[in-house]
Amino acid sequence: RILLQVNANMPRVPSAPMVHISQVEALCEADSPLPITPPVEIDPVSRTIGAYIAEQVPDGATIQLGIGAVPEAVGLALREKRDLGIHTELFTDSMVELIECGAVTNEKKPLYRGKSVATLTFGSQRIYDYIHENPAFLMLPVDQVNDPAIIAQHPNFISVNAALEVDLFGQVCAESMGTRHVSGTGGQADYVRGATHSKGGKSFIAFPSTAKGGTVSRIRPTLTPGAIVTTSKNDVDYIVTEYGVAKLRGRTLSQRARALIAIAHPDFREELSAAAKKQSILI
Repeated sequence: RILLQVNANMPRVPSAPMVHISQVEALCEADSPLPITPPVEIDPVSRTIGAYIAEQVPDGATIQLGIGAVPEAVGLALREKRDLGIHTELFTDSMVELIECGAVTNEKKPLYRGKSVATLTFGSQRIYDYIHENPAFLMLPVDQVNDPAIIAQHPNFISVNAALEVDLFGQVCAESMGTRHVSGTGGQADYVRGATHSKGGKSFIAFPSTAKGGTVSRIRPTLTPGAIVTTSKNDVDYIVTEYGVAKLRGRTLSQRARALIAIAHPDFREELSAAAKKQSILI
């Protein structure tokens, strides 16, 4: 049985799945406003991280951005690029900005050329207004948009996602604080794998180096007990904080640890080095 709520405020996306009225058993009409998120506050740390990642993005790349201040800062830092493409799980405010300023044309994409591709949107009213009746926007099923094999077909695919903590092995937790669940898996692992199999592609996991007012390092000797591993050490590519970029893919364990310690907050580097030696990661 198909039961619908029909809301006149919902944007109509021509590419989205259609349900013919003959298939509907009942519906109710609504006029409630769509949920709007307040603008993300982009702090100096996020801007610094965004600039580091923007340096790694070539003209003509296809991008995926996650949610939060750092991915939004990356989007804004890409405004001087040319002929970018969008293939992303989540369509964000910064992507509308990139399209309207001319940085995104989608003309270099091998798939869905000329179209921005996403599977969901959430943010400001500006997003909803942009996608409404817009033939240049494709909303496609998540099993298609997040398929690593499809992602990998885009040369120079750039994936940017966030994390709560990373350990010296390169394991990424983006879902929990220990056993306390914070978020879902989302498409992070799909985009990490797709980007790293893209010709010239790169995957970035980006976050501020500390939490809780600078009292806790997000780069840790080991993940907090019970933490969920969102991206495995075997898939992770680049880790970025406000102190730089650490390339992990293809590196030995000791090389990974040194690279991560170098981008940790200076207040925690000595402690991390001592822990790495105790764990026989560094000799």
